[in-house]
Amino acid sequence: MRFYTLHVNGARHRIAADAAMPLLWVLRDRLNLTGTKFGCGIGLCGACTVLQGNRAVRSCQVTIEAANGNSYTTIEGLSADGMDACQRAWIDEDVAQCGYCQPGMIMAAAALVRATASPTDADIDRAIGGHICRCGTYTRIRAAVHRVARGRS
Repeated sequence: MRFYTLHVNGARHRIAADAAMPLLWVLRDRLNLTGTKFGCGIGLCGACTVLQGNRAVRSCQVTIEAANGNSYTTIEGLSADGMDACQRAWIDEDVAQCGYCQPGMIMAAAALVRATASPTDADIDRAIGGHICRCGTYTRIRAAVHRVARGRS
């Protein structure tokens, strides 16, 4: 066990952990940021998506050793009041049903709209294509992302 330094949601954290501990468990168990969800544990479902800088990453696939020194944003850190443009659009478009996959979807959408001013349906499909929504709200997710892009133009 050794110490690692992470910057999460604008705060610096020094964490003692085994080098192989996934970032997901650091966030949930050590930092009590439970908005990032455990889904499959093998990087396929997208429930654990967070931002590393402005890039969406699967936190279950990033070890604390690999995360050391990097900056991450979780769903809790997207905005101070929980009303980032993507979060507002999700509410306005009534996207969530069960909601379990939604934090990861929102983080993927946030990365997309930060990188692409006017995303096409194909851009959106690529950004969320690896995310699994059992409720099938993909059409509303696409509408929410377009809403964010329209609001920024």
